Amino acid sequence: MPQNQSVPQHIAIILDGNGRWAKAKGLPRNTGHVQGAKNVETICETAYKMGVQYLTVYAFSTENWSRPQDEVDALMKLLRNYMKTCIKTAEKNNMCVKIIGDKNRLDQDIQDSIAALEEASKGNTGLHFTIAINYGGRDEIRRAVQKISSEVAAGELQVEDITEKTVAEHLDTGDYPDPDLMIRTCGELRISNFLLWQLAYSELYVTEVPWPDFDKAELEKAIDAYHHRVRRFGGLKEE
Repeated sequence: MPQNQSVPQHIAIILDGNGRWAKAKGLPRNTGHVQGAKNVETICETAYKMGVQYLTVYAFSTENWSRPQDEVDALMKLLRNYMKTCIKTAEKNNMCVKIIGDKNRLDQDIQDSIAALEEASKGNTGLHFTIAINYGGRDEIRRAVQKISSEVAAGELQVEDITEKTVAEHLDTGDYPDPDLMIRTCGELRISNFLLWQLAYSELYVTEVPWPDFDKAELEKAIDAYHHRVRRFGGLKEE
């Protein structure tokens, strides 16, 4: 990547292909998830060194509960361990961590670990790292509508005053800018209920590389592709 080439302010990534990576190597699917979790820390450090300010990853969707129970249990165990070790990682890398999604379905100890991580890292001024857990774009919008409806019912907000900005502010990502670039690994050509509102004008990049093998070189390819897009708004080229 050229030294004078700016990077997107906010990158979102769908972490796909952990299971297929493991299967290709004759390993259990859960081994792929463990390797994928390790790669998250690597890409966080790489992205921040490249100048990315916000990084959002799709770790566990609302639909993932339908996977085989042993795989779900393994993912929850991995999540428990990651939430604890991430406090040290966040401190080491000056990283501010935020979890989005409906946390209510998660076990109480995981909710407590999330709260501890967010509290411990909230004052950090480096990369703003967001993890989507038990997250679905439609569910997020539903929850935002419920919050807005409650404010209208309480007389705190008038219906005629509801704008796109109002909706955006009530989403889980309300205080963050929308992604400039969304990357999906392992070749699937869909956004899978990820950041449905926020991705409205994001550039999309898909690579065949599975998430555990996604490295600095692959991130640079994605950013280079982003810079070769002709971005148009209302039919006019962005200058």
